[in-house]
Amino acid sequence: MLLTRAASPADAPLIAAHRKAMFVAMGRASDSSLETMTRNFEPWCTRMIAEAKYIGWVTEDDGRPIASAGLLVLDWPPHPLDPYGEKRAYILNVFVDPDYRRRGLAHALVDQCVAEAHRLGLRVVSLHTSEEGRHLYEVFGFRISNEMLYVEPDEG
Repeated sequence: MLLTRAASPADAPLIAAHRKAMFVAMGRASDSSLETMTRNFEPWCTRMIAEAKYIGWVTEDDGRPIASAGLLVLDWPPHPLDPYGEKRAYILNVFVDPDYRRRGLAHALVDQCVAEAHRLGLRVVSLHTSEEGRHLYEVFGFRISNEMLYVEPDEG
């Protein structure tokens, strides 16, 4: 039986493993950078869940974790999209085990994230997606933005 529950700090290793698997599936990073990311992500995730800055959910099938997603609450200055707000939300780590895909689990987790953002009064929610995931988010009303990205080159 499928059950979705709130993530706790003890779930950080699982969330880190799902995050790594998500990036592996997208083919976007080298093995060494994924290992380093995972090692550093786990304590960060533990801390953020404990501080209620990362609100996550884990879906299990008879106790076996098969999917997860998170909502990161960020300090953000008032902005024309939300001239009164001082926070916004970022959806991340949406992952479903390959054996369970195309069953609506990602949709249900994103719905949980959007509902939580609404409950918290966060009017702006952003995310990054793969091409494969784009349709899922468009169903919720997400649209392409004008964001740009700069990444400091590695020194080594």
